[in-house]
Amino acid sequence: MTSYGLKQRLSSVAVYIFLGVMAFLSIFPFLWMIIGATNTTSDIIKGKMSFGEALVVNATTFFTQVDAPLIFWNSAKITIIATVLTLLISSLAGYGFEIFASRFREKLYTLMLLTLMIPFAALMIPLFMLMKQFGLINTHLAVVLPTVASAFIIFYFRQSTKAFPHELRDAARVDGLKEWQIFFLIYMPVMRSTYAAAFIIVFMTAWNSYLWPLIVLQSNDMKTITLVISSLGSAYYPDYGAVMIGTVLATIPTLFVFFAMQRQFVEGMLGSVK
Repeated sequence: MTSYGLKQRLSSVAVYIFLGVMAFLSIFPFLWMIIGATNTTSDIIKGKMSFGEALVVNATTFFTQVDAPLIFWNSAKITIIATVLTLLISSLAGYGFEIFASRFREKLYTLMLLTLMIPFAALMIPLFMLMKQFGLINTHLAVVLPTVASAFIIFYFRQSTKAFPHELRDAARVDGLKEWQIFFLIYMPVMRSTYAAAFIIVFMTAWNSYLWPLIVLQSNDMKTITLVISSLGSAYYPDYGAVMIGTVLATIPTLFVFFAMQRQFVEGMLGSVK
């Protein structure tokens, strides 16, 4: 074996070792969570890293203390509505920024991107006062509304729209389609990989949202799974086994969505246009 071939092999080995370590570090928290769901609180505190026999007890405790169907319904309702509205509004905005020329277009677009630099902590009080004026405090609509116009998703759709074949739009206009028909009947099907990638991002963000729902949702029957799990873990005598059960259950929907749309997510991130 030549010295060049040896260097190539060593380089490949180093890369695989690095990737293996990173994969283990990424998977370990989820593995520890599953193991913890089968152990008692004392075993979890001790750091026991083997499966226990307390799975049924932990699950019984969780479903006894928590109205699981209600909180999962609350999370699902907020997530689905927020995801659908965000994809629709943000894709319309991204499409418009790229397709329609205007003397103020780039200035407005730059101004919108600058909003990404504003920390959410600076917006919480104004948003809360606004929701209070509209009488939306302690409603799921208050959780959804601030998220539907996402600057990042608008940016993502505009960048992806640059790969959209303008010949299709011109041909559709010749055939007599109106602009809204071009968007819904041509643009959306062609950009389905982009929509799939954006769907995963928005879905996970909405499902895992914690701080804003904590501020505006005040009654127990309106709370989401993230708030309930947090309250279980912050009790005076927290039952970490029940917390792990809730965390595992809360993770399942996001895992399902990601693995179900993994191929489309990769295509969307690479700017694939079908």
